[in-house]
Amino acid sequence: MNIHEYQAKQVLAKYAVPVPRGQVAYTPKEAVAAAQGLGGKLWVVKAQIHAGGRGKAGGVKLAKTLDEVENLTKDMIGMTLITHQTGPEGKVVKRVYIEEGTSISKELYLSLVVDRASSWVTFIVSTEGGMDIEEVAHSHPEKIIKLAVDPASGIQPFHARKMAFGLGIPKELFGKFEHFINSIYAAFIDTDASQVEINPLVITANSDLLALDAKFNFDENALFRHNDIHELRDPDEEDPMEQKAAKFGLSYVKMDGSIGCMVNGAGLAMATMDIIQLYGSAPANFLDVGGGANKEKVGEAFKLILSDPNVEGILVNIFGGIMRCDIIAEGIIAAAREVNLHVPLVVRLEGTNVELGKKMLASSGLAITPADNLADAAEKIVAAVKRKAA
Repeated sequence: MNIHEYQAKQVLAKYAVPVPRGQVAYTPKEAVAAAQGLGGKLWVVKAQIHAGGRGKAGGVKLAKTLDEVENLTKDMIGMTLITHQTGPEGKVVKRVYIEEGTSISKELYLSLVVDRASSWVTFIVSTEGGMDIEEVAHSHPEKIIKLAVDPASGIQPFHARKMAFGLGIPKELFGKFEHFINSIYAAFIDTDASQVEINPLVITANSDLLALDAKFNFDENALFRHNDIHELRDPDEEDPMEQKAAKFGLSYVKMDGSIGCMVNGAGLAMATMDIIQLYGSAPANFLDVGGGANKEKVGEAFKLILSDPNVEGILVNIFGGIMRCDIIAEGIIAAAREVNLHVPLVVRLEGTNVELGKKMLASSGLAITPADNLADAAEKIVAAVKRKAA
């Protein structure tokens, strides 16, 4: 789960991570009031969307007067901001963050992620702050420092020292930097975050450290432990189909292909998408119905796939362990009849009650193509979609 920049800074502030003062605004009038409350002669007006690259797209502007704050807010709220992370459709700005101006001496990059290979929390830092870290990694990999934290011992003073030396932090700021590192690590662990990114982390002209921008991703599987974090979710920033799927306990991610997938188990779902690619097409979605789905849940999953106008065919790949194949077949038949199935459908079933499930599909009177194995299923659905297109 992602949250907005201003929300990320609220979380960081709870852990004593230094951030600039700011206030969210939903109207130009609120923006002016926020700037007046902050005081000073320089403010930053920041569009709030769940995507990076806002500055390059015109979503971050400096204002030197209250009139500029008002006018910039008028321009931003309601605009569709297109960045390298939003895709060509962009995202509509519905709120801005008014932040006090900062006198910047140096920009750095800092993030925490979970290293999938080691399962350790890993710091990634670079002297190239304010830039896309992917670009830095491609052009100047030597400027990226990675430092993993042993979960048995946790964060230690040497972690901060090693990063400080690598980033060229002035010695007089070592104490502040160690406090910054300890605080952000605590925030990462306590909130069950999957990523925290500070870009840039700045050294100010007054020799302070500030998280000038902040991004949080959280492990959705741990949100039951964090009601306060869950309340920060912004439905407007999420795909409506993914929201609908979540209501029924389905794991759904929309993709760009034309073959809809319904699978039980994340690993099997990934394998299914891979083999569709191997046979010359592309998946329209990742959809895991889970191991304990009932007829209604399967039906909703089927209808969700068909609600995507890009879907030209459907591949159902189910291994019936906890979930019985006859229950899957019952859900497929009911959903196909309800939505008036109009695209090719290939079903591969294996496991508990598989013969009963296959018999139900065969006697349904629907145009359902059975498959013997995963390769057979992928080959048949790709061929069916190509025939229909021709």
